[in-house]
Amino acid sequence: MAIKVSPDQGRELNLPGRQSTEMLSAHSGAASVTFRRVEIAVPRAGDTPREPHYHKDFEECIYIQSGEGAVWIDGEEIPVVAGDSILVPPPRPHYTRNTGTTPLVLLCFFPVADIRPGTFDGHPDKPAPD
Repeated sequence: MAIKVSPDQGRELNLPGRQSTEMLSAHSGAASVTFRRVEIAVPRAGDTPREPHYHKDFEECIYIQSGEGAVWIDGEEIPVVAGDSILVPPPRPHYTRNTGTTPLVLLCFFPVADIRPGTFDGHPDKPAPD
């Protein structure tokens, strides 16, 4: 059976530095995928930048739907614009930031139904919590 999730049915996540809506995941009945829509506002003076995070055992695919920004992956910053895709391999620390004048909108795909058990703040060379 197909699962349909309308934009207003997504699960709003309380994540720092961005508005994130989980459209598909184990929470909505998916068996092996998580799909999120993420919006990063134009930065303002005094905003705290997002800290890196990593996914221990799975990739993240990021599609830039609109806006412009930069994806920082393990010390390298890659400029991105609408239409670009980025593949972040595990366990590379990474974050995305808005460098433009309009919101940066991302579509993020993960090959697991629940990313929480395998996602950690910081760098993989620091011990992950059990």
